[in-house]
Amino acid sequence: MFLRVQTFALMFFFYVCLTTAAAEEVRVAVAANFLSTLNEIITNFPADMGHTIVVSSGSSGKLYAQIKNGAPFDVLFSADAERPQQLEKEGLAVKGSRFVYSVGRLTLWSSDSNMVHGDAQRVLSDGHFDHLAIANPKTAPYGRAAEQTLKKMGLWESLKDRIVQGENIGQAFQFVYSKNAQLGFVALSQALDPKTNGSGSRWDVPTSFHDSLEQEAVLLMRGKNNAGAKAFLNYVKGDKSKAIIERFGYGLP
Repeated sequence: MFLRVQTFALMFFFYVCLTTAAAEEVRVAVAANFLSTLNEIITNFPADMGHTIVVSSGSSGKLYAQIKNGAPFDVLFSADAERPQQLEKEGLAVKGSRFVYSVGRLTLWSSDSNMVHGDAQRVLSDGHFDHLAIANPKTAPYGRAAEQTLKKMGLWESLKDRIVQGENIGQAFQFVYSKNAQLGFVALSQALDPKTNGSGSRWDVPTSFHDSLEQEAVLLMRGKNNAGAKAFLNYVKGDKSKAIIERFGYGLP
């Protein structure tokens, strides 16, 4: 009996050691538009895997620059395909690990439920607002899409003086949410976020008005041997994660 108990205790000890050794900390860099969606996915990530997910958010351009400067990230969820491809070319991402995890949508949104209705061209042309928020077109794909949309509508030059730029789409959304800007081009996912609860009014921008917002994720070289990073990327590809991504207003590849 003593030998059997001792053997069980020894096996349990080795099991704990192996489980602890298998658990990894995964440092994830995520574009601001996808932050709430990713947090929802993380909540549903099987806890028994033991991996810890640590998230940092910002514009895709800023995250790319941080990775180039040695920021300790294992995984990048970009708001475009350009940065992951560039990181792969530069030897900073694992070749063959890139994949499109979502297709973003741009929307003109106001926290005022009566602000955006009917023809968006008229809403923007009437000028019954002081500020229009967009993300920085130089660093944020959603900002570039907003600029392309305004140019497509022939309104870029006439509205330039009313535009306020956020460093990323998260900051642009906050400008509108806090009513410091009456209107803003934000990610549809932000307008559909449970925290927003469908409030305000919006016009969903036709996808033909701007470049495609295909968003890619990639395993970075720092995470090459991180079992948790690989497990998490595989989980994002799964059906449960896809259902969450669609619920937040994204298209799937």
